[in-house]
Amino acid sequence: MKSQRPITSDDEHRVLQFRPRTTPSPVVHRGSGIVQPLHAATPEPLDLSRYEQPREEPDDFRHRMLANIAALAFTIALTAIGIWLAVSIADLRRTQDCVLMGRRDCVKITTPHI
Repeated sequence: MKSQRPITSDDEHRVLQFRPRTTPSPVVHRGSGIVQPLHAATPEPLDLSRYEQPREEPDDFRHRMLANIAALAFTIALTAIGIWLAVSIADLRRTQDCVLMGRRDCVKITTPHI
């Protein structure tokens, strides 16, 4: 059986050298219009002010803090419920494993102190 080799040409193995752009790109005239360079001449500030939008009413700090406290309380409650559920499931599994092994003293019996 013959092995087939891919046909290669010298065009596939050409190494291109990329030169960094050190000078600003010139304005190019094409037809009747002008092509502007991609980068602006003056750099924009590095803050988020360009994404800000004017608000009709001022920010309600008290409402925001109450919402944050409510979200924190909900997160803490959800975490506590999850931990309680995991401990309960582990205890039930331990008890079930004990019963399935045939032992009789699997469940702790609490007696009130007299």
